[in-house]
Amino acid sequence: MAKLKITLVKSTIGAVPKQRKTVEAMGLRKINKTVEMPDNPAVRGMIQQVRHLVKVEEI
Repeated sequence: MAKLKITLVKSTIGAVPKQRKTVEAMGLRKINKTVEMPDNPAVRGMIQQVRHLVKVEEI
């Protein structure tokens, strides 16, 4: 199964509370922190909500 490498590149300080919770649910706590998640529709939807805060690479 394909995986996605997701990195938080922008602070969530000015973000909407829903976006903060989405970033935290993905396991991202600090800037430049990277997590690997499966490539599925649920994760793609989370990325779409916070696409301006994260960088995504396919593995």
